[in-house]
Amino acid sequence: MKAADLDILLQEGEGVMLEYKESLSSSFARELVGFANTAGGRILLGVRDDGTVKGIADTNALRARIQDIARNCDPPVKILLQRIGEVIVVTVRESESKPVQCSDGYFWRQGAVTQKLSRDEIRDLFRSEGAIRFDTSVCAKFRYPQDFDREKYNAWLRLSGITGRPSTEDVLVNIEAAERSGAKLLFRNAGVLFFAKNVRHFFNQAYVTCLLAKGTDKVHILDRKDFAGGIVADIEDSLRFIERNTRTAYRIEGLRREDVPEYPMKALREAITNAVMHRDWFMEGANVFVEIYTDRIEISSPGGLPKGMKLSDLGRKSIRRNALLADLLHRITFIEKAGTGIKRMREEARAQHCPAPVFEENGFFTAIFYPNPEVRAQAGAKEAPSTAQVGTKKGPSRDQVQAHEVESTPQVPRKYPTSTPQVTDQVAGQVGTKSAPSRHQVKAHEGSKRTAHVPDKYPASTPQAPRKYPIDTPQVVAILKAAASGEKNREELQTAAKIKDREHFRKRYLEVLIALELLERTIPDKPRSSKQRYRTTAAGHAVLEKAGKKGS
Repeated sequence: MKAADLDILLQEGEGVMLEYKESLSSSFARELVGFANTAGGRILLGVRDDGTVKGIADTNALRARIQDIARNCDPPVKILLQRIGEVIVVTVRESESKPVQCSDGYFWRQGAVTQKLSRDEIRDLFRSEGAIRFDTSVCAKFRYPQDFDREKYNAWLRLSGITGRPSTEDVLVNIEAAERSGAKLLFRNAGVLFFAKNVRHFFNQAYVTCLLAKGTDKVHILDRKDFAGGIVADIEDSLRFIERNTRTAYRIEGLRREDVPEYPMKALREAITNAVMHRDWFMEGANVFVEIYTDRIEISSPGGLPKGMKLSDLGRKSIRRNALLADLLHRITFIEKAGTGIKRMREEARAQHCPAPVFEENGFFTAIFYPNPEVRAQAGAKEAPSTAQVGTKKGPSRDQVQAHEVESTPQVPRKYPTSTPQVTDQVAGQVGTKSAPSRHQVKAHEGSKRTAHVPDKYPASTPQAPRKYPIDTPQVVAILKAAASGEKNREELQTAAKIKDREHFRKRYLEVLIALELLERTIPDKPRSSKQRYRTTAAGHAVLEKAGKKGS
């Protein structure tokens, strides 16, 4: 930075990436954390709030203090120090390991102000940064076996190719749909989405809405269906909705007749599967949409692209937001190799002589598919018989659907597809992949935690979103153990963690563990009650279980 650049910053005034400070005050750590948790920024030391330069002595002691403050943040904040005239410019880089905290808590930059994060904001920041994953988090409300749907599980088992008589609980643990906590079986959210009797009892956003519109917008809706039978059933039901409301033509090649769908059905199946699999499940007020218009089909997934992905990366790079969901779908051949979905959609559209799909992002990730012009042209020639070698099959088409406004009618959830061998073969064939290998065809991976009954289609070292913070530190484990043995007050938990400073313990440990839902208050409506006690949640017990395994 040059003197001219400093003059510009002094003229601009404080903002989302610029802060003035006369001296190194007690709030300096908060400013560092605030910038690190947002987009980075600069702190000008030796400048008053009105932008006038007061100046500050540039000493080794001052620089050492600044570096110490940055290093003591958790994780450490990366900074660059420059002396320009009488001002010290502290450039703060955006952290690659958010969220960042100091001894005063978590902060971020909003406008020209550094603000402390609330409990919900801390949770949202952890989620957005991948420090908390939806699919692997434990669902505390789910009760096994009361809420467990054995019919769905048996259907999934047959589709996966698992044979013999393996223990249900062993399989659920080995495929990571659940985990053991003592004598209990705790279900992860992914397991709930696949095997719950009533998925929407646990996640209201767990359904797919299919719409048939008259025209090119949503002004007139001819039909609407909400499918909420679980992930597998929702994908199948959505595809059938499309098949019922689009045309299939035929092409004569010599003596052979070949069916020609209006849309690339395998590509649509891939898009629906991706929409359900990669959606942001933390967005509770949104669901997956499949919308059929007269000129296109749109499939929309809440949450947009995962962090680190851009539209230009599609087909070249892949980041899985919900790796466990992807694994469970891969085991039943609903998806192939990770990261190839977009490429297969494009290839299938080209093979079916359809225009290439278009992808958009605006809070939702939307895949747009266009019809085969050959089929569309034939469907339009209804008044006179055509001598062309493409014709439409007899039967109801979308043009034969009577136009009427239909209210949303949630359907009785259909459980998994009928689990006959014929249906199993049909499902596997629709994906365009080879049938799932049997357990005898699966090579045993050395060191794998899965039993011999569970096919290891994914390597045990499946890449997952890295945890930004290790939550099983000795202090956290000590706190959770103490609260697991019985309800404890703040002082008892602090003693168990061997932390002397009360405020440090409250802000850095107690409040964070509550925000992460590892601890809960016995009197949640009165957080500062003198009778307040704390206990370990089901998710906290799961952390203790993992910590015990790590230490053994």
